Amino acid sequence: MPQYHGLEVFIPENDRPHIEYFEQAASGTLHLQHCAECDLMRYPPSPMCSECGVTDYTWVPISGKGTIHSYYFVPHAVNPAFRDWTPYPVILVEIDEQRGHPTPDRSVRIIGNCINADEGPELEANVAIGKRVEVTMIDMGDGMALPQFRLSDEDPEHDTWQFPEDA
Repeated sequence: MPQYHGLEVFIPENDRPHIEYFEQAASGTLHLQHCAECDLMRYPPSPMCSECGVTDYTWVPISGKGTIHSYYFVPHAVNPAFRDWTPYPVILVEIDEQRGHPTPDRSVRIIGNCINADEGPELEANVAIGKRVEVTMIDMGDGMALPQFRLSDEDPEHDTWQFPEDA
């Protein structure tokens, strides 16, 4: 069974879209479902397109680059496996490939941890809305990997924003 932080990751056998997502990630490239009818990518993986209801899709490779749309630092470990990680950043990443599509206020956004080069949690001082990130894959075993994100060297498009320190 795949593992992350020493915990078994249970994915039901009948959840083919999620199994395929993690198997695709093991290739080292982020793949998203692409709807055969409305031409939109989607996340999270699902058996049916939320835009048009069609079940026909393919997996398409994408760059895995994006912008932090929002973030949260988890202050307390809900699971003991994350005790040494707290506080750790969970980020919502707006993926470049479908930015502002199908409408200007919508995009494909993916949730993940923001990790550093040592695969530990990125420091709070470094995480901000508007910063650029790129995907990195964490091997979970059993032919599966978990997409996570690292800060990129790319300059942000606009000023970044962080939660005030006294908040």
